[in-house]
Amino acid sequence: MALDLNGFPSREGPLKGVVVLDLTRVVAGPYCTMMLADLGATVIKIENPQDPDYVRTFPPMVGAEGEERSGFFAQYNRHKIGITLDLKASEGRELFLKMVGRADILVENFRPGTMQKLGLGFETLHAVNPRMVFTAISGFGQTGPHSSRPAFDNSAQAAGGLWSMNGSPGEPMRVGTIIGDLAASLYAAFGTLAALRQADASGRGQLVDISQQDSVFTLTENAVVNYTAAGKVAEPLGNDHPFVRPYGRYACLDGHVFFGAYTDKFWQEACRAFGNPEFALDPEIDSMEKRFDLAVYERRVRPIVDGWCASRTKQQLEELSADRFPMTPIKSIAEVVTDPHMLARGMIRSVAYGATHAQVFGSAVHLSDVQPEEEARAPLVGEHNDVVYAEWLALDRDHIERLRVDGVI
Repeated sequence: MALDLNGFPSREGPLKGVVVLDLTRVVAGPYCTMMLADLGATVIKIENPQDPDYVRTFPPMVGAEGEERSGFFAQYNRHKIGITLDLKASEGRELFLKMVGRADILVENFRPGTMQKLGLGFETLHAVNPRMVFTAISGFGQTGPHSSRPAFDNSAQAAGGLWSMNGSPGEPMRVGTIIGDLAASLYAAFGTLAALRQADASGRGQLVDISQQDSVFTLTENAVVNYTAAGKVAEPLGNDHPFVRPYGRYACLDGHVFFGAYTDKFWQEACRAFGNPEFALDPEIDSMEKRFDLAVYERRVRPIVDGWCASRTKQQLEELSADRFPMTPIKSIAEVVTDPHMLARGMIRSVAYGATHAQVFGSAVHLSDVQPEEEARAPLVGEHNDVVYAEWLALDRDHIERLRVDGVI
């Protein structure tokens, strides 16, 4: 469906013309809809006029005094149209249903049952627009005995099993990022596009049910099959690998590197690169099976790798390994942000937010026929109310002003 919003820049990309109603807040949801916007979709972020997305207050703040804006909000809301609407007001629901009739996708991340309480559940919206895809992101999903429980990212990491297997032996630790929120957003984008493709073919939309717990559970690598096949319960390994050595963190002159001899070929190449080809032929450590033996690793292999790294810097080790075998500096965020490779791939973007700009990560999706838009903006609260209500829904100015005075928008 083509959308022509006068006064708003036309979007380009494979999802050009796809209209997304975005009811999400914080990260699990806004990141999903931002990915759709990055690909050209017209995403209309709908916020309650009295209670907008509270991530707008999250640090770090950017901009001059009196004009501070949340860089965190800008990072997850670029390319979106921002409007306000109170879904609890009867007229607010009526306006929302008009939007539903013209939209292709709706994404929400309320606790299950909230949309039904508002009179805006899947069946209701499906009756208004049978072809619209309804994507719901929640902690535990729309079905099951725990579906109504509140959840945060940590809830998903705990309930999905990831927390129990991360960290050092005997000390489970959460993953150091909001992996439950991010994974749910990624699966939501993937599932939404699959449902949209089917809707385009059949004329019938469907409910896309995304659970943070489910999303985290699928990130546990071999933990599930190890348990179901062998009864082995995954535990924290620190920086070790369950069946490969050497494979982990090693100290160097100015920090640490990751080195992974995942195959005998990589081990042999590393031995040659560091001037020790004899180690590749040493009958005690010439195979992965032998090097993985903990006693052999600690007595023979680890001292070799420690010696290779201890006298060199991260840069020297990176240059030495180059394309030959995996030896990667463990980089700080400051180093990643200024990494020439990352800059060459456009992974640092400037997003305008009001009168200021925030430097944020770019899109990990690179399409050969699509170039990222030069200008990226995050919307102010209700910034595009007039554009959407006057131009798209064709409400007259007096009507819009009354809605504003009544607190509906």
